[in-house]
Parts: sequence; C-alpha cells; structure tokens
Amino acid sequence: MMGNQGASQAPLFYAFNLEDHVPRDHLLRGIGRFLDLSDLRRHLAPFYSHTGRPSIDPELMIRMLVIGYCFGIRSERRLCEEVHLNLAYRWFCRLGLEDRIPDHSTFSKNRHGRFRQSDAFRHVFETVLRRCMNEGLVAGEGFAIDASVIKADANRTRGVPDGEGFDWAQGDGPTRAVREYLSALDAGNPTDDPSEPPTAPPNPPKNISLTDPAARWTAAPGGPAFYAYSTNYLIDLDAGIIVDVEATPAHRTEEVDSTKTMIERVEKRFDLKPKRLVGDTAYGAAPMLNWIVNDKQIEPHIPVWEKAQRDDGTFSRSDFQFNEQSNSYECPGGKELTTTGRPTSESTVLFRAKNEDCAGCAHKQRCCPNTPHRRIARSIYEGARDVARTVCTTPAYEQSRKERKKVEMLFAHLKRILKLDRLRLRGLNGARDEFLMAAAVQNLRRMAKWLAPKAENGRLIPV
Repeated sequence: MMGNQGASQAPLFYAFNLEDHVPRDHLLRGIGRFLDLSDLRRHLAPFYSHTGRPSIDPELMIRMLVIGYCFGIRSERRLCEEVHLNLAYRWFCRLGLEDRIPDHSTFSKNRHGRFRQSDAFRHVFETVLRRCMNEGLVAGEGFAIDASVIKADANRTRGVPDGEGFDWAQGDGPTRAVREYLSALDAGNPTDDPSEPPTAPPNPPKNISLTDPAARWTAAPGGPAFYAYSTNYLIDLDAGIIVDVEATPAHRTEEVDSTKTMIERVEKRFDLKPKRLVGDTAYGAAPMLNWIVNDKQIEPHIPVWEKAQRDDGTFSRSDFQFNEQSNSYECPGGKELTTTGRPTSESTVLFRAKNEDCAGCAHKQRCCPNTPHRRIARSIYEGARDVARTVCTTPAYEQSRKERKKVEMLFAHLKRILKLDRLRLRGLNGARDEFLMAAAVQNLRRMAKWLAPKAENGRLIPV
C-alpha cells in the first residue's frame, strides 16, 4: 500500500549532534586530526585593532579555505554557500546549526587584507609542514624540484606589447594587482625623482597584461599563448611532502632561481638540508650546478644542460680530451688547444688551436671546415658539471629519476583534483597565497591518507 507522510506538527525541540552525522571515513575527519591552528591568533594579533566590532574568526576563515582547496571549490561565494548547507563542512569549521556563515564579500575582504599583510598563509603552510615532520613523513635525505605553469586570471586579448608606455593610472586608478606590479618595479629601479615613473625591467616580456601585469606571456608547445604564473615545488622524496613552494612569473630563469630561495629558506627555518637534489635539465645550467655542488655541497641528480654536442657530423667537444694538469685540450689529431684563461661574458674560457696545426691536419674537414682553427668553450663551472655528469652514470641517479615523478604527480593532483588550473587571485602576491594554501592542503591530504587508522584509512578519498 502506498504510504502517506504524516502532517503532524513539527516538534518544538530537536536533539541533533553534528558529530553523529559526519561519516567516520570522511576525508575531513582525517584532515581535522592533523590541522592545528592554535597558534594562528597569536600570529595575527598585531594586525587586528583592539577596538571596534569583532571581525571574522581567523581560524574559521582558514578552515573554510581548507575545505575550498580540498574539494576544488574555487568560488568564494559558492564556498560560503556550501559551508552553510553541508553538515560535514559545518562540523569541520566548528559551527553549529544555528551559527551564521560569513558573507562572501566580508570573507574576500579579510582574505585580501590583513591575511596577506601578515603572511598568514605561509604561517599555515609551515605549521602543516612541521606536523608532517613530527609525524616522520620528512626524511630530509633527498629533495626534488620542479615547476608547473598555472593560468592567470587575465584575458589573453587584453594586453599591450612591452607596456608601450601605457598609463596605468588611467580610469578609476590602478587595481591592486597593478599597484603591486608598479611597487615591484619601483623597488627594482629606485629613482630620486618620486614623480618619475619606474622603468621597465631589463628584459621586459613581449606582452603585458592590463589586468595582471606581473603575469608572464607564455605558451605550451602547440597551444595558444596566455598569461600565467609558475608554482615551484620543493618536495621531500620519502613521502612526497611539499617542504616549500614559491610563486614566480612563468619564466624559466625565475623558476630556476627560486630553487636557491626555497633551499635556503628550508635550511634556515627547519634545519633541513638534503644530501641530493633531483631535477630535470632546466636546472642543469652551469651556474646552478656550481651553486648546488660548491656552495651548498649537495649531490646534483640533475642532467647537465649541454650545448656543445654537434649533429652535423663534425667533432663535438666530447671528442677532445681535457688535460687538467696542463689546462689544455688534446684534439683527435693529437694537437694541443690552449687558453689565456680570461673568461668571456658568458662565463666560459676559450681554448684555441694554432692555425698551422689545423691547416695540415687530416681531420680538418671533420673538425673546423669553415674556420682556420678550432675553438672550444669551457665553462668556468666545468668542475661542477663534471660532478653532475659522474652522478648521472650511477644506479642512484636512475632511482632518483623514478622518484622525481612524485613531484609531477603532485602537479597533476593540484590541477585535476584541487581544480587549480587557473588562478582566481591576481598579482604575484595573489598567486603566492593560492599556491601556499593549495600546497598546505596537499600535505594535509597526504597525512590523512597515510596516517589515519587503518579502519578509516581504507575508505578515505585518495590523495
């Protein structure tokens, strides 16, 4: 028989406990075990006024952001709606059924205001990292470095070539992203005349966005160009924990330079220094290898960036034998190439053969068919490059190549699961905030998956 819902009067009182309505295997239960924000208020205290109306609870804001990044809720308006409706989200935010959710506009204002000024997102990231270290997930023996391009919140059609002397103050005045860009230019190009606008960087980009000028004009092979930033990860290879993250414009030089910033920051703040550093060829330039080997005494598991190999049938530099005692090269014909020892502007030393040695050589057509003598450029950092070449022949390097996939998997997880394939915040500071929170959430998810009790761990959403 068909049932019929009774139309009885609703009860006046309810006995309702949120704890009973959140599944035991819910991912937020695992994350809640390892997220400790007890020190957040003390960190933010100098940035709040002692008078006036109370503001949003900073711990509530961080917990809501953790939910947003964890479940790919990119819109702040939608995040506030989801926390209002979802019982598990309310439980994680420590809100009762009767508690009000912050308005999305107030939420955004606080996020872009005192939270950015206080560097609260780095504080949260480092708090999560310390918990990972206390739980034994960070070994500190091997680190891996890599970068991934994330699209900026900027229309690719709204840009000007090289800035073209664009007046950034036109209209209603510069936006926050533009103000940050101009401040960065001013810091890099100080001038005595405050009325004089800052000049462009020495190597300006080909195209500058009018909405987010700090983003770089870039393109993937075979695809259209767009404005983007790069998120740079430094991870521990033991459990794939992110030990540092740095936001840079999507430019190879700035991505590589961020390696120094992150390694030194991790060493200073956490007393962590790896024995080996794993990376791809982008990090195999001579100055970087010299810094890794000679300045930091770290073993480079990085392929050397080689430009001396020839593919036209003539002898490459590898066909010449270097004599360290005499500081000279011996060519395949047995002749000597010497140098004055003066480095060039490209940080190389030129070794030259004598004209008379090359003129009568039987190998001239395979050595220098278009020049009277052969020249070889040797980097002043060749010693560090030789160390990297030696490491690349070892079984340990082959293992490092396999382990480097862990950082690539984190980038795939960042874009596919956390939905961070396009930024919502503008400016380099906005990109930094998003990348820090996303990395903190990835570490929290990893702890929840690896360290939750087995009865719960088996059914948690995988990292």
